[in-house]
Amino acid sequence: MTQCPMKKKVLLPFLAILVFGGGMLAWRHAQEGKNASNRLTLYGNVDIRQVQLAFKGSERIKGMLVKEGEKVKKGELLASLDTDKFEANVELRRAQLAAQEQVVARLEAGSRREEIGKARAELDAARIDADNADRTYLRLMNLAKKHFISEQQVDDAKAASDAARAKSRAASEVLKLAILGPRKEDIRQAKSALDADQAALSVASLDLMDARLYAPSDGVIQDRILEPGDMASPQKPVYTLALTNPLWVRAYVSESDLGKLKPGMNAEVTTDSYPGKTYRAWVGYISPSAEFTPKSVETPELRTSLSYQVRIYVCNPGNELRLGMPATVFVPLRDAVKAEPCKNQ
Repeated sequence: MTQCPMKKKVLLPFLAILVFGGGMLAWRHAQEGKNASNRLTLYGNVDIRQVQLAFKGSERIKGMLVKEGEKVKKGELLASLDTDKFEANVELRRAQLAAQEQVVARLEAGSRREEIGKARAELDAARIDADNADRTYLRLMNLAKKHFISEQQVDDAKAASDAARAKSRAASEVLKLAILGPRKEDIRQAKSALDADQAALSVASLDLMDARLYAPSDGVIQDRILEPGDMASPQKPVYTLALTNPLWVRAYVSESDLGKLKPGMNAEVTTDSYPGKTYRAWVGYISPSAEFTPKSVETPELRTSLSYQVRIYVCNPGNELRLGMPATVFVPLRDAVKAEPCKNQ
């Protein structure tokens, strides 16, 4: 009979420990459930975006300035072609343009004062010749009436008089044209030819500019395909550029959680490569249409279920995130605020 109180005294501490432990487990599960309800977890990969860079013109490559693995900035010179042919074409087009500019200037200026004076002098001379031819014809006609000359001589004098009179009229028209100046149609035609020469010079200048290849965006040179001396063309890529700015994680959200996301919401990104380290991020693009979740993305739901693609823009100040790297995204749902863009990385 004396052993029962002793057993109760021994069991009481164990029971207290069990009750306390059970309470702690229940509280922990409640906290985890509370935290889970306060944030949304997504799974995806740092998106791989590539650009095939090629020259617009066809010519031999003169220089390649970057190698595989090098980081480049937007607008940085990557490669150049041999420009001798392009520079010569620019000079040719510039000379043709200058010549046509002089043609247009001459037509717009009209006839010079000296040209008008010359036309007027030629008209005066033609009139004098015509008057002299008329008097000669009259004298010979009087002589013919007295039978001193033949009829043939009179006819020749008549023809000479008519020809002189026609030359006088022609000289008069030449003077009028000199005073009026070039026709408006001729001026418009010359100006059209000038516009064509200007366009040809612009094209030649663009060809010269296109002989240099610049980075269209920040990124990393993934492949260097051609080398100096190779013949480049628009169909032959020179580099493969992996874009790194902006950087985003392509993830997928189920339809049941779609209403919880809005563009601009704050987010955090973690990776297996850097455990415990988070990267500041925000929700960017949300797809307007559903699709099947790709097998490469691990989600708690069935992979065959429909989901919506989401882009989570992420800051990468230490350049630790690599293209294609698996990533986990946490989106706080309580007190969500709009995130600010990354600073210069």
